[in-house]
Amino acid sequence: MAQVVKRAYRYRFHPTSEQAEELARTFGCVRLVYNKTLAERTRAYTSEGRRISYAESSATLTAWKKTDELAFLNEVSSVPLQQALRHLQAAFAHFFARRARYPAFKSREKSRASAEYTRSAFTWRDGRLTLAKMRQPLDIVWSRPLPQGAQPSTVTVSKDAAGPEHERADRRKLARAQRDLARKEKGSANRQKAKLKLARVHARITDRRRDFLHKLTTRLVRENQTVVIEDLTVRNLVKNHGLARAVCDASWRQMRSMLEYKAAWYGRELIVIDRWFPSSKLCSACGALQGEMPLAVRVWQCACGALHDRDVNAAINILAAELAER
Repeated sequence: MAQVVKRAYRYRFHPTSEQAEELARTFGCVRLVYNKTLAERTRAYTSEGRRISYAESSATLTAWKKTDELAFLNEVSSVPLQQALRHLQAAFAHFFARRARYPAFKSREKSRASAEYTRSAFTWRDGRLTLAKMRQPLDIVWSRPLPQGAQPSTVTVSKDAAGPEHERADRRKLARAQRDLARKEKGSANRQKAKLKLARVHARITDRRRDFLHKLTTRLVRENQTVVIEDLTVRNLVKNHGLARAVCDASWRQMRSMLEYKAAWYGRELIVIDRWFPSSKLCSACGALQGEMPLAVRVWQCACGALHDRDVNAAINILAAELAER
């Protein structure tokens, strides 16, 4: 009898802007489903002494998708969401068998962003891999070939520490160019060359950021009749040294400007929610307002039992605020 050997192979790939957006949505939904399911299983276990099965969790996920608050879960492939439930089921099995600690919630900052696709959620044809919800194959860097005749059974996509952020991708080049300039003698020809090299790196960062923002804002405006955003105090946010670089790289002010004039071009409505609206601290399930909530808190649970991803909860509240004004 022939023996089937399973092996894991790891490769890097460079997503397009559209693929990066799809993966970001999927990562967020996977984390949300995992955390909400963990909260529900914890509640049942601590208050009722009851263990929730994978089948029950799967049925709950189906019910969530039918609600207005979590309907966005339908926008990503269902397979990674189901796989998140299976991973949580395995984590509980290890816990009850005393082989591991109690499952922990996934943090946006500390947990690895990943999504697992089984055979029904990707196509593998002629050495090209296309994930569900994507129109074109991934641009994979084949550092080594797959064994002849190998057929992938599962694909796990994860985001490395660098991510897709534009400035980080060129940060080393930028730092090197700045050091080279600092070492050159003032007024020399070599210093002039170093200044030109540094300018080129800055230009590359700016061009990549602008290209990404144009594609993102155009897609948002074309696909929606109304776009709702929150008015943020960017000037105050960049005073936070832990956030300044990420905020500048995101270019929120430039993004808002693009949304404003493109909404006018396409005849769409852009609504800006007041900056004092407590979108992050307001429970989107029961409406209770929480106390102080530092930016380090990315996942929180309300007294009503609802578990929230900070950003997803804020988005739901912003949408609700817009609908309330109509």
